[in-house]
Amino acid sequence: MANSLKSFEEKSANIAKEFNELQRNKFNDLLLKQEQTKTDTENKLDKIRETVEKKLQVLQEDNHKKLEEMRVTVDEKLQTTLEKRFNDSFTLISDRLELVHKGLGEMQTLAVSVGDIKKVMTNVKSRGIMGEYQLANILEDLLTNEQYEKNVKTKVGSGVNVEFAIKLPNNNSLEKTLWLPIDSKFPKEDYEALVDAYDDGDPLKLETLRKAFKNSIIKNAKDIKEKYIDPPNTTEYGIMFLPFESLYAEVLRTPGLFELLQKDFKITITGPTTLSALLNSLQMGFRTLAIEKRSSEVWDILGVVKTEFGKFGTVLEKTKKKLQEATNTIDQAGVRTRAIEKQLKNVQELPASEKQLKIENEINADAIDIENNIENILFNETDSD
Repeated sequence: MANSLKSFEEKSANIAKEFNELQRNKFNDLLLKQEQTKTDTENKLDKIRETVEKKLQVLQEDNHKKLEEMRVTVDEKLQTTLEKRFNDSFTLISDRLELVHKGLGEMQTLAVSVGDIKKVMTNVKSRGIMGEYQLANILEDLLTNEQYEKNVKTKVGSGVNVEFAIKLPNNNSLEKTLWLPIDSKFPKEDYEALVDAYDDGDPLKLETLRKAFKNSIIKNAKDIKEKYIDPPNTTEYGIMFLPFESLYAEVLRTPGLFELLQKDFKITITGPTTLSALLNSLQMGFRTLAIEKRSSEVWDILGVVKTEFGKFGTVLEKTKKKLQEATNTIDQAGVRTRAIEKQLKNVQELPASEKQLKIENEINADAIDIENNIENILFNETDSD
């Protein structure tokens, strides 16, 4: 039993030894194969690496070349674009600077103009000249020089002349002119204070300044009435011209002011637009009067023509009568001629020359008689006329 176990152990040991030896051999073979595979793999990887490196080298060179070409192209285009943009920008900036410079010049001119306007507006005399100038332009545009005059003394005994006066037909005297006085007014201080009060919105201040503005307009209306209105040398009313529509609108906005001026002072307020409408109406009236005057002249001429035409009919009738008398005389001469011819038939013929001479003498005598009769008729007609 012990020997059997020992023999089994020996066999087992031998088997284990053989197995280990076999396993070692297999492992060594595996290591050799693995080493060979590793070597082959490394060789292949080296070849692949070399190939990839070559390809990468070629690709890098090609990319570098293309990138260089792209860089050159981009640089050229960028340079061209930048130059164009810079040139355009400089041109635009130059234009803008020129416009700014021009605008600054205009602003300076405007500032000077505003300053001049401010001086005009703050000076009472200058304001009056401005209103007078605007009024003169409107009159010049709508009326002829014969229909109005400047600086006219409309009131007898007054040493003040009205700025403008329109010539109207005078029913009482054809030789004497009837004047319609027009004077421009501009109460600037009261009006500007009233406009500022509208902006402030203070009711008490607004009411006070409205009264001041109203009193200023009434004062100007009274001034026009006392200085320039003098019937029958002028119309019974005058015109106050306000050079701005806003100023005229404020007069209309003031309750009862327009009616008060017409009723108590015989003054009509007008702005530029309303004055133009009024002058257009007057111009139509002037044209109507001219047409009426020409119509009366035409009727007078037609009356003269009618009278002369009647005389012409009478003369024509007398002429017809005298022509009839001349015709009768010619007919009588014809009868006498035929009687002579009848008598000549019984006369013995004379030699040709003697007979011809006798006939010619008789014909000439008859012709002279007829001619004398016609001349006597016409001569007597002329003497009777």
